[in-house]
Amino acid sequence: MEPNTAKRIAKVKLTLTKRTVEALEPADKPWIAWDDKLTGFGCRVQPSGIKSFVVNYRAGDGGRKAPNKRVVVGRYGRVTPDRARRLAQELLGRVAGGGDPAGERARARALPTVGEACDDYIESGRGRAAETQRSYRRYSSLYLGDWRSRPLDAVTRIDIENRFHLITERHGAVPANQALSFLRSVYRRHCVDHEGLRNPVELWLAGGGRYHPKKRKQISSPAEVLPRWRAGIEAAVGNPVHRDLLFFGLYTGMRRGEIMPLVWDRVDLEARLFRVEATKTGVPLELPVTRQLGEILARRRANSDAMPANLRDWVFPSLSSKSGHVEELHAHYAKIGKVAGAKFWFHGLRNAFITVAERELMLPRSLTKRLVNHARPSDVTEGYAADWTVEQLREPAQRIADRIDELSDPEGSSVAV
Repeated sequence: MEPNTAKRIAKVKLTLTKRTVEALEPADKPWIAWDDKLTGFGCRVQPSGIKSFVVNYRAGDGGRKAPNKRVVVGRYGRVTPDRARRLAQELLGRVAGGGDPAGERARARALPTVGEACDDYIESGRGRAAETQRSYRRYSSLYLGDWRSRPLDAVTRIDIENRFHLITERHGAVPANQALSFLRSVYRRHCVDHEGLRNPVELWLAGGGRYHPKKRKQISSPAEVLPRWRAGIEAAVGNPVHRDLLFFGLYTGMRRGEIMPLVWDRVDLEARLFRVEATKTGVPLELPVTRQLGEILARRRANSDAMPANLRDWVFPSLSSKSGHVEELHAHYAKIGKVAGAKFWFHGLRNAFITVAERELMLPRSLTKRLVNHARPSDVTEGYAADWTVEQLREPAQRIADRIDELSDPEGSSVAV
């Protein structure tokens, strides 16, 4: 089929099938053969011989005065004529419903996808704790994974509302809050860069959406729960590395994500101190090694030689994790709680440590905050007060550890090997 002019070729109509498309011949200029059964569906033939299926339509309610727009639905060879026809019908159906596929694609090219925006937000977070970064990656892949290929403006307020309820049903209230809070922050950056882009989480909140109210877990007195938790850990946690990690949390009040990546280069058993680089506040933390911690660290050091060479740098190594150190302890919580007869979670150890320090021993709050690396408040007096030195922390840290032993074990013994 040899065209003479572009105008004459534009009027060619035939039923687009594999046979008829194969028969279309290239000309000096691109030309289109239109389908005679589906208005707006055609096959464009380039001078190079490349053939692509297209859809032509007028967007909006302007009728023939509306601008003419064209969308490529696929290249022949990659897409069959039958498949292209179905895609064209879907696009024309969207146009009939008020959609503008060409406009959507143009906006999509200008805007990053949800996945690209999430990755950019995570990668730009210098100074964030490693545990926080891992959490953000989990939200992006687990809770928002099916949205990663969408342009940012393709997520609506209704999408947010439905996803919030879905995460709540499947994973709980806290993950739902955290995932949407993360996505809200991701959008904020791009709403500044792209005029007209609206933050769908903000729209959801403005429309009456609400995060689940935060419920802080309440623990009983340390005298009641510590003996139970100790018994639960000793009975239910068979992995000695995991068990020592839990007891390390008990005697320091540190966050899980601050203990797990601890390396031997940051531990000085002779000077009896250790340094934590990956903290939630971003400020490195140097702490004294108490008698109880010394026993745990000595035990871990003695066992490190049995680990593969690439894992010996970690105080709490793991053969199964990608990082080389322990990354997950949640599987133990229910078992510990069942043996203990009291609900257990890692952060409860931190709560107990603080309670022992401030209510049992009546230590200054500023000292306790320094030991557990709480962010400094905006209090003016504390803001200009000199920081606590490691040597000043050594005696109170030992008093807290000894009191924890007294409360959790009537004989006041340290952790059993």
